Amino acid sequence: ALLPALLLLLLPLAALAAAAVLLGLPSYDIPPGVNQPAKLRLVLTVLLGTAALGRILEKTGLCSQITFGRYVRQGRKLGLDPKLFIQDLQFNEVPVRVYQPKAASDGPRRGILFFHGGGWVFGSLDTYEKVCRYLSRESDSVVVSVQYRLAPEHKYPAAYEDCLNATQHFLQHLELYGVDPARVIVCGDSAGGNLAAAVSQTLAGSSELPKLRAQILIYPGLQALDFNLPSYHQNRGVPLLFRERAAFFALLYLKGDALHMQEVLAGSHIPPDMRLKYRKWVSPDNIPEEFKVRGVKPLRPTDFIAEVYETVKRFCEPNLCPLLAEDSVVHQLPESFILTCEYDVLRDDGLLYKKRLEDNGVRVTWYHLEDGFHGIISLYDYCGFSFPSGKRGLDSVVNFLKSL
Repeated sequence: ALLPALLLLLLPLAALAAAAVLLGLPSYDIPPGVNQPAKLRLVLTVLLGTAALGRILEKTGLCSQITFGRYVRQGRKLGLDPKLFIQDLQFNEVPVRVYQPKAASDGPRRGILFFHGGGWVFGSLDTYEKVCRYLSRESDSVVVSVQYRLAPEHKYPAAYEDCLNATQHFLQHLELYGVDPARVIVCGDSAGGNLAAAVSQTLAGSSELPKLRAQILIYPGLQALDFNLPSYHQNRGVPLLFRERAAFFALLYLKGDALHMQEVLAGSHIPPDMRLKYRKWVSPDNIPEEFKVRGVKPLRPTDFIAEVYETVKRFCEPNLCPLLAEDSVVHQLPESFILTCEYDVLRDDGLLYKKRLEDNGVRVTWYHLEDGFHGIISLYDYCGFSFPSGKRGLDSVVNFLKSL
């Protein structure tokens, strides 16, 4: 409640932070092929200004940088929606927001469990309110948005457990929401895509609950073994997710701090024998050649550091890195939709998982935004201006849902 007052008191510092951001903007890489590059630069300015001011607040002891970032990302509250019933509930003690179309239906509707992005650190029910309303209205589905616990306060597997518990509760009470047991879908973007993939894998072999109809993974982060795949280097400086931040968020989720980030980025955290074991799934060799045309330089091998591995060895757990699941699990997964963006460090995570699913006989619908960047779905209608590519991506999700 004190944050708005603090902002007024810190306007001079905010101006100083903004000036520092503007001076540093030219160092960020926004390729000409990106959708709406001028608008993206404006969004980047806001985010960098928020981060700079957050650092100032943290140094003064008034507020942590993460708390301030969460506050700013909340956005304004939306009014009532004439087409939807919206209510906040708890599923297995996990806060959720349920969106139900008001119009009469000929029969039970689809049910969508939505897990928001934000690096497991940011994001909330309010942050993704527009996206969830859009999905519910346009696909005529019941949407359940899940507010899982956030890192670094709540480390892995807290977020995964919350999403799994909320999903299990929903699957046990579908009749209360008029949902067809044969048409339940898990969906998420970025970190939420990671959680959707992990939940889908966990439920794949369950015979006690209705089987999931599909999983929708929107630019998901699916592994933390190799931050040197082609897309991580090609897009290392492209907003809204930089290569270093991808490792930072993964470490914050895993263990609550980002110590050893440089060693993880260099690949020193994985034993050679384990790297060899997973090479069949996590390797540049499995990335189609057309995605390497922007120049990929081979990196010199780095030495393995055993003490770093000891702190991050849970990166090899499929509930944290779903790309590492065994084939016996993957082949049981439901029909899948994967959205990737060309200018996104996580592009290759999606491409590698697409190949794994197809190799195991899982039907995959793939939608690639050639001018897209990480986070663009959330910006389909941002602060009064839009990113057309984000709208196309969101509509591709809606079209897939309508086919189920």
